[in-house]
Amino acid sequence: MKRRSFIKKIPLLAGASIALNNIPVRVMAEQSHFLRLAGTSSNDRVLIILQMHGGNDGLNTIIPVDQYDQYYSRRANIAIPAKNSIRKYIPLDSTLSLEDQVGLHPDMIAAKDLYDRGKMAVVQGVSYPNNNGSHFRGRDIWHMGGGPNDYFSSGWVGRYLQKDIEPQVYPDDFPNEDCKDPLAIELGSDVSLVFHQEGNIPTSISLAGTPDTFANLVDELEGFDDTLIDPRGKPPANLDNTPYGKELNWILGLEDKSVDYASRLYEVYNASSPTTVTYPESYPFNAPSSSLRNPLSQQFQLIARLLGGGGAGQGVGTKVFLARIGGFDTHADQVESYDPTMGGHATRLYHITATIKAFQEDLRARGIEDRVLTVTTSEFGRRIDSNGSYGTDHGTGGPMMLFGKGVNPGVVGTNQNLSNGKGNVEMQYDYRQVYANILKDWMQVDEDIINNDVLFGNFIDGPKENGGFYEPLPIARDKITSTEAFFKDRFKITRLYPNPAIDATNISFYINTENNVNISILDFSGKLVKLILNERRVAGQYTVKADLAGLKAGLYICQIESGLLKENKKLIIRN
Repeated sequence: MKRRSFIKKIPLLAGASIALNNIPVRVMAEQSHFLRLAGTSSNDRVLIILQMHGGNDGLNTIIPVDQYDQYYSRRANIAIPAKNSIRKYIPLDSTLSLEDQVGLHPDMIAAKDLYDRGKMAVVQGVSYPNNNGSHFRGRDIWHMGGGPNDYFSSGWVGRYLQKDIEPQVYPDDFPNEDCKDPLAIELGSDVSLVFHQEGNIPTSISLAGTPDTFANLVDELEGFDDTLIDPRGKPPANLDNTPYGKELNWILGLEDKSVDYASRLYEVYNASSPTTVTYPESYPFNAPSSSLRNPLSQQFQLIARLLGGGGAGQGVGTKVFLARIGGFDTHADQVESYDPTMGGHATRLYHITATIKAFQEDLRARGIEDRVLTVTTSEFGRRIDSNGSYGTDHGTGGPMMLFGKGVNPGVVGTNQNLSNGKGNVEMQYDYRQVYANILKDWMQVDEDIINNDVLFGNFIDGPKENGGFYEPLPIARDKITSTEAFFKDRFKITRLYPNPAIDATNISFYINTENNVNISILDFSGKLVKLILNERRVAGQYTVKADLAGLKAGLYICQIESGLLKENKKLIIRN
């Protein structure tokens, strides 16, 4: 391909993406301040932002258990059943106080599994002041990290490390041996504000095809020759500062960076092994044909493969990824008229949670699970009351979900008061509070930078009661630690009494997930000597009396198995 033909293609998707394995990948290019940190960051932590385009209905995602009757009365034609149905909401955590207890949509079973493993957190009622319910304005506000009256030309992630470019100069000094990778990669062909920096719009390109076809394409581009004439058509140096010269330099710089970063990504992609994990490719139940295919599976497989590279430390040093899934603007047909648990909204919740569960397994298999945190965003929530079209209209607040070993598992915030007659889920947390805590605790950004350069929100000295927005939230970890304590608070044998026992003992246990419960008495060699219980139980505290008559005196093991729970307690039987 001739250079002139290449340039002709740029306006079609300038600012969009290249393609890896047929997945559009937008690479931060010309004058992007993200580029340097890939090689100079003090940590290798990665943030993935998953956009739920259209405005997610938070009340059918995170269902208020304590106010279920109000929830049902205000959206009876779309409400998720609480009982007497094969498909009903999944109680998330019965250890929470009643006003904080929530249920998950039945197609979020993968999210429940991640929560039980200590790899999921929920933040309730996230929005921004005076939310106007506009898709485009709302998305811009979330991307720019500002308030309803702000019109920043930059995004919060773009400002995140803008100052870090100094003293090196981009593009002249990049890429280099210490920094081969783009810091930010956006999957999909849209251009979003989130990666923009002050006074500059990041640039990139989009070309269809697989990694090898893209690599072949850039290899065919002509370059400078040894004559005095530039075959690219570049004007003489004295025209560099003219509008024409600046625009052409911008285009040629874009072309040069495309070659550099496309080659690097192609190299890493080829060196990395394909996933050994099965990702969900389609929705397993009946649904509209347009939403059966999973649009996230390939995106997250690609992220895992790029991060994994050819082994430890061989993947890309990219710090931030942006993935997308659409279809959340559910004014009509959010659910099927014959079943409120089915429909387009259900499929997308399945796609998100099942994909992220597979993604976590993929990261673990590659040995990089400790490095990655995923957060969901959506420009607004939906209204509390459903409409007559089996849908919901634009609202304000809604939940954000975080996934990964770096989360502080649990539910932050409480359920909306559905009896006050208001039509919207009220804001409990400004979305910038969530960003600030992720930046501070996960990405380990200095508080002064967050306060002065990224979110402009009196991060240190301006609590929200004084007009600021910052409040420490337990959503992310500054250090990766074990989640064993979280798990043992929710799945455990709480008591075995009497012990020592003679003819009987009482086994008290707690499970946080409805599941089959198997309780056995084993001898010390692990051989089954008596089955005490084998039946399905809902989440909660139980006590079972175990008849020990006929067992010889000695040491035994009382074993309980229920889903993720497998625990043994020593039991002494005496005559």
